[in-house]
Amino acid sequence: MPAESDRTTSTMPEGLWSQPQPSLPEVGGDDPVQRIRVPATLVYSYTPGTAPTRFLRGLEQKKILGGRHGDDGDVYVPSRGMDPVLGLPTSEAVEVGPKATITTFCIVHIGFGENAPPTPFVSALILPDGAEVSLYGTILGVAHDQVRIGMRVEPVWADELTTSFENITHWEPIDEPDVPAAELKGHM
Repeated sequence: MPAESDRTTSTMPEGLWSQPQPSLPEVGGDDPVQRIRVPATLVYSYTPGTAPTRFLRGLEQKKILGGRHGDDGDVYVPSRGMDPVLGLPTSEAVEVGPKATITTFCIVHIGFGENAPPTPFVSALILPDGAEVSLYGTILGVAHDQVRIGMRVEPVWADELTTSFENITHWEPIDEPDVPAAELKGHM
């Protein structure tokens, strides 16, 4: 049981958080409601720091930029401004990819969002050449049952580039031999 003083820290000041009063539509009848569709919107502002800004500006130039601490450190993409293993700030921006390797994937059978591809499609973790960690991406240009771990891919860029991760619309296979799965261990 928290102390009385702990309760006061969890209470929001009056007016800081508010929600509209819920309204229940008149549905009539006695049949139980089986399903409802409720549109929801979340509007927020995102202010990236220095390293994410560098990554997003790189995407605007069709570059995938990571960050590295020291000359021989691992490259993390997108950079968050620090090496997550060493706990030290990254000191150098490093371009990786654009060629990459699928490290793991799943086949998506339930569509979501207005821009989602027709189902089924493949959602994958993709390791850009030279990076230590994988990025999320959608695989198109190949049947979903032909996708495999180790498959080589490259990004397909949007026609109009902005400072958005959506500049990479999806990834497609390239004509290169697969990377052995053993070489991908630890990069997922």
